[in-house]
Amino acid sequence: MLKKCLIANRGEIAVRIIRACRELGIQTVAVYSEADRASRHVQLADQAILIGAAPPSESYLNIPRLIAAAVDTGCDCVHPGYGFLSENAGFAEAVIGAGLTWIGPDPEAIRLMGVKTQARELMLRANVPLVPGFSSDDAPDQAFLAAAEQIGYPIMVKAAGGGGGKGIRIVRAAADLPEAIAGARREAQKAFGDARVFLERYIDTGRHIEVQVIADRHGNTLHLFERECSTQRRHQKIIEESPSPLLSDAQRHAIGQAAVDAARAVNYVNAGTVEFIATPQGEFFFLEMNTRLQVEHPVTECVTGVDLVKLQFQVASGEPLPFDQADLRQRGHAIECRVYAEDPRNQFLPAIGKVHTFIAPQAPNVRVDTYLKSGDEITIHYDPMIAKIIVYDRTREEAITRMRQALRDTVVLGVTTNLDFLLTLLDHPVFIAGDIDTTFVDTHLHHLLAAETPMDDLALIAVALSDLKAKPITPSAVAGQGEGDSYSPWNRGDHFRMGRH
Repeated sequence: MLKKCLIANRGEIAVRIIRACRELGIQTVAVYSEADRASRHVQLADQAILIGAAPPSESYLNIPRLIAAAVDTGCDCVHPGYGFLSENAGFAEAVIGAGLTWIGPDPEAIRLMGVKTQARELMLRANVPLVPGFSSDDAPDQAFLAAAEQIGYPIMVKAAGGGGGKGIRIVRAAADLPEAIAGARREAQKAFGDARVFLERYIDTGRHIEVQVIADRHGNTLHLFERECSTQRRHQKIIEESPSPLLSDAQRHAIGQAAVDAARAVNYVNAGTVEFIATPQGEFFFLEMNTRLQVEHPVTECVTGVDLVKLQFQVASGEPLPFDQADLRQRGHAIECRVYAEDPRNQFLPAIGKVHTFIAPQAPNVRVDTYLKSGDEITIHYDPMIAKIIVYDRTREEAITRMRQALRDTVVLGVTTNLDFLLTLLDHPVFIAGDIDTTFVDTHLHHLLAAETPMDDLALIAVALSDLKAKPITPSAVAGQGEGDSYSPWNRGDHFRMGRH
């Protein structure tokens, strides 16, 4: 087993990795930016290294500094988490080149699956079902227009070199395609440094279903069943669950086998996720493969009883998988909600500022993955997700009820969050019926926002008072003098008056 791990990430995933390392007896080294000096992952790790200023390009994306931190602290492995450099083949190669173990797939697999057009070609050869599409690195726009006519509208324009909802345009008429291609190229270039795009048929009422895979270096490639990720907005996931309410047992077996075939096509090792789009009838098509751990991995852990992060370390150490496909079962139902510091009523813009009070729910079968504690700052530099709340129960209906209560028990004062929005989603009849598709949130957005309730007056008062320090009542204060008391109205210079006249 490996002895000491540098965690090349921050936030809740860094905390999650530290927890797994402790259970395995692996020491941990956290890296942090100047904005994260007081962050929870820094406090929990055995050792912590400052690697740069707050902007990610100067810290969490700085490969030379990360490698130097790992070498200087005597680490023998690096875990990238997700986001940042987790799917960067160059970083994986730099880690391996420094004589360290990379907790993830081989760089070649990352590179092969990182270019979506290349991944489509590989899947075609592996007989994995594909959405009809068109790709070319150098074809003129006219070729894209001709291909779109053959594929049929609506068409989705997608970035070839990235994901996360960036570089995507949905086109319903041929006249709109040239501008959509140009816009997608601009966004893709800015986000990924790669302006290439490709076309896919857009499935209007598609379900976003992904399959967790795991593979070792002994020839074993398995799936750990599916996650339903259709509750999303602008291609960004909001709620994930397992199992999917759509799939029958036969469809579940078929999509799991397709995911295994996809992983084997690139000689995949370690944990990964194969994403599919499914029709309401359960027909499914390959979208892409994420060559890393996923944000929503906890729901898979809940229904299978498998610790995926610990398994990543065991596979990276050269151990064979401790189970066969026949040993794996889905039991019960798990749901994950992503709690964001954002304002749903203001275009879901991130909300920054100090979190005066954070209270996480505590109840049976409720798990909270977070880095947040009272007094922390939400900054402009990083993703505004502040916690993942995961619940587990016997049935989907019981899991929804448990999640509702967990969200009500969650307290975040000081910044605007999407807690009320999540509760409204869970109460919507379409979600309750399990008839969700990727358009569900956007289609019903007006109703979902109208049902939200603003923060009540008592909560606002609590926020206002949380920064005030308790002051002893002194004779001078009673006399109205209040020397040295910055909170005394008699020391204010802004013409404050008790009355209106």
